[in-house]
Amino acid sequence: MAFGSHTGTHVDAPKHFFDDGMAVDALPLDVLMGPAMLVCVEADVMAVGEKQLRMHELKGHTRILISTRNSHFIRDRGFVGDYTYLAPDGAAYLASLGVKLVGIDYLSIEQFHSGHHQTHRTLLERGIVIVEGLDLSQPPAGPYELRVLPLRLVGLDGAPARAVLVG
Repeated sequence: MAFGSHTGTHVDAPKHFFDDGMAVDALPLDVLMGPAMLVCVEADVMAVGEKQLRMHELKGHTRILISTRNSHFIRDRGFVGDYTYLAPDGAAYLASLGVKLVGIDYLSIEQFHSGHHQTHRTLLERGIVIVEGLDLSQPPAGPYELRVLPLRLVGLDGAPARAVLVG
Protein backbone atom coordinates (compact mmCIF):
# COMPACT_ATOMS: atom_id res chain seq x y z
CA MET A 1 0.00 0.00 0.00
CA ALA A 2 1.08 3.54 -0.63
CA PHE A 3 -0.73 6.62 0.61
CA GLY A 4 -0.03 10.03 2.07
CA SER A 5 -0.17 11.00 5.71
CA HIS A 6 -3.33 13.07 5.04
CA THR A 7 -5.34 10.31 3.36
CA GLY A 8 -8.96 9.58 4.23
CA THR A 9 -9.92 10.25 7.83
CA HIS A 10 -6.77 11.74 9.28
CA VAL A 11 -5.28 13.86 12.03
CA ASP A 12 -3.39 17.12 11.51
CA ALA A 13 -0.80 17.74 14.21
CA PRO A 14 0.71 21.19 14.90
CA LYS A 15 3.76 20.18 12.83
CA HIS A 16 1.49 20.36 9.76
CA PHE A 17 2.05 24.14 9.67
CA PHE A 18 4.80 24.76 12.21
CA ASP A 19 8.22 23.12 11.86
CA ASP A 20 8.74 23.12 15.62
CA GLY A 21 5.18 21.93 16.31
CA MET A 22 4.27 18.63 17.88
CA ALA A 23 4.38 15.65 15.49
CA VAL A 24 1.49 13.21 15.23
CA ASP A 25 3.26 10.49 17.23
CA ALA A 26 3.58 12.85 20.21
CA LEU A 27 -0.09 13.83 20.40
CA PRO A 28 -1.48 13.05 23.86
CA LEU A 29 -4.06 10.28 23.95
CA ASP A 30 -6.19 12.22 26.41
CA VAL A 31 -6.83 14.78 23.66
CA LEU A 32 -7.67 12.11 21.08
CA MET A 33 -10.07 10.20 23.35
CA GLY A 34 -12.87 11.39 25.59
CA PRO A 35 -16.18 13.26 25.59
CA ALA A 36 -17.05 15.10 22.38
CA MET A 37 -19.92 17.29 21.23
CA LEU A 38 -21.25 16.75 17.72
CA VAL A 39 -22.92 19.82 16.24
CA CYS A 40 -24.85 19.87 12.99
CA VAL A 41 -25.09 22.96 10.79
CA GLU A 42 -27.73 23.65 8.17
CA ALA A 43 -27.16 22.45 4.61
CA ASP A 44 -27.08 26.00 3.24
CA VAL A 45 -24.08 26.97 5.42
CA MET A 46 -20.88 27.08 3.37
CA ALA A 47 -18.61 28.63 6.02
CA VAL A 48 -19.06 27.64 9.67
CA GLY A 49 -18.25 30.80 11.55
CA GLU A 50 -18.62 32.07 15.08
CA LYS A 51 -22.28 32.95 14.41
CA GLN A 52 -23.19 29.36 13.54
CA LEU A 53 -21.17 27.91 16.43
CA ARG A 54 -22.77 30.24 18.99
CA MET A 55 -26.11 28.58 18.18
CA HIS A 56 -24.85 25.55 20.12
CA GLU A 57 -23.90 25.19 23.78
CA LEU A 58 -20.18 24.48 23.44
CA LYS A 59 -18.75 25.88 26.68
CA GLY A 60 -17.06 23.18 28.71
CA HIS A 61 -16.57 20.87 25.74
CA THR A 62 -12.98 20.21 24.69
CA ARG A 63 -13.70 18.14 21.58
CA ILE A 64 -16.04 19.55 18.92
CA LEU A 65 -17.13 17.67 15.80
CA ILE A 66 -18.88 19.59 13.03
CA SER A 67 -21.34 17.82 10.75
CA THR A 68 -22.19 19.73 7.57
CA ARG A 69 -23.63 19.07 4.13
CA ASN A 70 -20.24 17.46 3.38
CA SER A 71 -21.39 14.25 5.06
CA HIS A 72 -23.61 13.62 2.04
CA PHE A 73 -20.60 13.35 -0.29
CA ILE A 74 -17.63 12.44 1.91
CA ARG A 75 -17.66 8.89 0.49
CA ASP A 76 -17.81 10.02 -3.15
CA ARG A 77 -14.71 9.18 -5.16
CA GLY A 78 -14.50 12.59 -6.80
CA PHE A 79 -13.19 15.69 -5.04
CA VAL A 80 -15.76 18.40 -4.27
CA GLY A 81 -14.09 21.82 -4.26
CA ASP A 82 -16.99 23.81 -2.81
CA TYR A 83 -17.21 21.86 0.44
CA THR A 84 -18.29 23.48 3.70
CA TYR A 85 -15.37 24.58 5.89
CA LEU A 86 -14.61 26.13 9.27
CA ALA A 87 -14.14 29.88 8.82
CA PRO A 88 -11.22 31.62 10.57
CA ASP A 89 -13.56 33.40 13.00
CA GLY A 90 -15.13 30.04 13.87
CA ALA A 91 -11.67 28.61 14.56
CA ALA A 92 -10.82 31.60 16.76
CA TYR A 93 -14.08 31.20 18.66
CA LEU A 94 -13.43 27.50 19.34
CA ALA A 95 -9.88 28.33 20.46
CA SER A 96 -11.25 30.96 22.85
CA LEU A 97 -13.42 28.26 24.46
CA GLY A 98 -10.38 26.11 25.24
CA VAL A 99 -11.21 23.39 22.71
CA LYS A 100 -8.40 20.82 22.25
CA LEU A 101 -9.71 18.92 19.20
CA VAL A 102 -11.89 19.93 16.24
CA GLY A 103 -13.20 17.50 13.64
CA ILE A 104 -15.04 18.08 10.37
CA ASP A 105 -16.65 15.94 7.71
CA TYR A 106 -14.42 16.66 4.73
CA LEU A 107 -10.82 16.22 3.69
CA SER A 108 -9.87 19.71 4.87
CA ILE A 109 -11.14 22.02 7.57
CA GLU A 110 -9.91 25.01 5.53
CA GLN A 111 -11.62 26.68 2.59
CA PHE A 112 -10.34 25.19 -0.68
CA HIS A 113 -7.45 27.34 -1.99
CA SER A 114 -7.84 29.84 0.84
CA GLY A 115 -4.31 31.10 0.31
CA HIS A 116 -4.03 32.23 3.94
CA HIS A 117 -4.55 28.94 5.84
CA GLN A 118 -5.84 30.99 8.77
CA THR A 119 -8.16 28.27 10.08
CA HIS A 120 -5.34 25.72 10.26
CA ARG A 121 -2.94 28.26 11.73
CA THR A 122 -5.39 29.50 14.37
CA LEU A 123 -6.01 25.97 15.63
CA LEU A 124 -2.59 24.39 15.23
CA GLU A 125 -0.58 27.26 16.73
CA ARG A 126 -2.59 26.70 19.92
CA GLY A 127 -1.94 22.94 19.84
CA ILE A 128 -5.53 22.13 18.85
CA VAL A 129 -5.66 18.81 17.01
CA ILE A 130 -7.62 18.73 13.75
CA VAL A 131 -9.42 15.61 12.54
CA GLU A 132 -10.46 15.75 8.89
CA GLY A 133 -12.40 13.39 6.67
CA LEU A 134 -14.91 12.19 9.27
CA ASP A 135 -18.08 10.48 8.07
CA LEU A 136 -20.74 12.13 10.23
CA SER A 137 -23.69 11.18 8.02
CA GLN A 138 -25.37 8.90 10.58
CA PRO A 139 -25.07 10.16 14.15
CA PRO A 140 -27.43 12.90 15.32
CA ALA A 141 -26.13 15.98 17.11
CA GLY A 142 -25.31 15.53 20.76
CA PRO A 143 -22.70 14.30 23.21
CA TYR A 144 -20.59 11.22 22.51
CA GLU A 145 -17.41 9.49 23.55
CA LEU A 146 -14.78 9.91 20.82
CA ARG A 147 -11.84 7.63 20.08
CA VAL A 148 -9.35 8.81 17.45
CA LEU A 149 -6.39 6.55 16.83
CA PRO A 150 -3.93 7.88 14.24
CA LEU A 151 -1.19 5.68 12.86
CA ARG A 152 1.92 6.29 14.96
CA LEU A 153 4.09 7.75 12.21
CA VAL A 154 7.15 9.13 13.95
CA GLY A 155 7.94 12.77 13.27
CA LEU A 156 5.19 13.36 10.70
CA ASP A 157 2.71 16.23 10.53
CA GLY A 158 -0.33 13.99 10.23
CA ALA A 159 -1.55 10.43 9.93
CA PRO A 160 -4.55 8.44 8.76
CA ALA A 161 -6.74 7.58 11.73
CA ARG A 162 -9.61 5.41 12.84
CA ALA A 163 -12.24 7.57 14.52
CA VAL A 164 -15.18 6.08 16.42
CA LEU A 165 -18.10 7.72 18.21
CA VAL A 166 -19.66 5.81 21.08
CA GLY A 167 -22.86 6.96 22.60
